[in-house]
Amino acid sequence: MSTTTEKKPTALPRRQQIYREKVVPAMRKEFGYPNPMMVPRLQKIVVNMGVGKAVENKNRMEAATKDLTAITGQRPLIRKARGAVSGFRLREGYPIGVAVTLRGARMWEFLDRLITLAIPRIRDFRGLPTKLDGRGNYTMGLSEQSVFPEIQLDKVEFVQGMDITFVTSAPTDKEGLSLMSNLGMPFRK
Repeated sequence: MSTTTEKKPTALPRRQQIYREKVVPAMRKEFGYPNPMMVPRLQKIVVNMGVGKAVENKNRMEAATKDLTAITGQRPLIRKARGAVSGFRLREGYPIGVAVTLRGARMWEFLDRLITLAIPRIRDFRGLPTKLDGRGNYTMGLSEQSVFPEIQLDKVEFVQGMDITFVTSAPTDKEGLSLMSNLGMPFRK
């Protein structure tokens, strides 16, 4: 009898498998990387919901936290105001947003759900803009959280938008755009 416990190999998330099998060879060919470790990779995805109306209504922060937890599968951090702005009736330390940083398997699963399920549900969708930040990172915005299948439409209390930032190791926008489009992001033609 054997007393050692054997670990079952876990399956890779689908987008990570696509990255390893298709994106790395395609980018090595396109940019001439001599080593596969030089190919830019997705480092993290940051999902941010700014909840400015939480100053007037505390329930908005709870609803945003609940929705972002359902969408990402991870509890978000509550972001607080750094300074006071009297025009917005905002004091330092007031909660004004929630954010989640995804890495590893959760990041790949979220990317897969975003590309295959959420983006096709956007009304009048004609492709994402191809503007990157100058360092190979890409940020997109969604006007409502209900495009994700995890959100039940009858239980949505407030329609809330969000920003999704894809942080890559690409040194240039050209390489970052190639990475994101090879991963399956539906950019405008």
